[in-house]
Amino acid sequence: MSEVVLEAEGVVREFREGTSTLRVLDGVDLRLLRGECVAIVGASGSGKTTLLQILGGLDRPTHGSVRVEGRNLNGLHEIERSKLRNRTIGFVYQFHHLLAEFSALENVAMPLLVRRLPTIEAKSRARAILEEVGLGGRLTHRPYQLSGGERQRAAVARALVTEPVLVLADEPTGNLDGCNAEQVFELMLRLNRDRRTTLVIVTHDNRLAARTDRVLTLTEGRVVE
Repeated sequence: MSEVVLEAEGVVREFREGTSTLRVLDGVDLRLLRGECVAIVGASGSGKTTLLQILGGLDRPTHGSVRVEGRNLNGLHEIERSKLRNRTIGFVYQFHHLLAEFSALENVAMPLLVRRLPTIEAKSRARAILEEVGLGGRLTHRPYQLSGGERQRAAVARALVTEPVLVLADEPTGNLDGCNAEQVFELMLRLNRDRRTTLVIVTHDNRLAARTDRVLTLTEGRVVE
């Protein structure tokens, strides 16, 4: 039987705008299995990023529930939610968000140091994943010394260094040119296959989305497969 990594049921997200209420998500149901690669597409402003933030526990739904490995995110206090995110979920964004004053190795080791792993072990694991993404020769380089594609590969390494069961990627290739976008996307697909990490990618590129296991379209606040 396939292992369910994430399950969302009846997710609604509303925002107050003056005296009116804007409903961005309108009853989203979603189930993700171990090792799946799923793309979420939709028009600009359709709520893709909002959905990803709720799935990752960075935002709370107005109604509905999200369970990661059977634990209901809504029922956890913020400290518990942070611990669960650090242990089970990796995030990749359109912009790399690497810390400018730290090397690639230090940036990638950061989530493990937050987990209070010994520095030697954290850096050893960071070095291994950086080598896996082709940055073994750039360990001591700071972000400004890396190309756009290299910075994004470092961001992917940082998301995976904690060995999460789920990686949520929001337009991870949106800030790259065609060649670098292809390389980063191929890297993410390979790591998804090799590590059986469930991967959810929000993208506007239908050509890239078509290479995933499933394509979900977010329209009028609902997910359509």
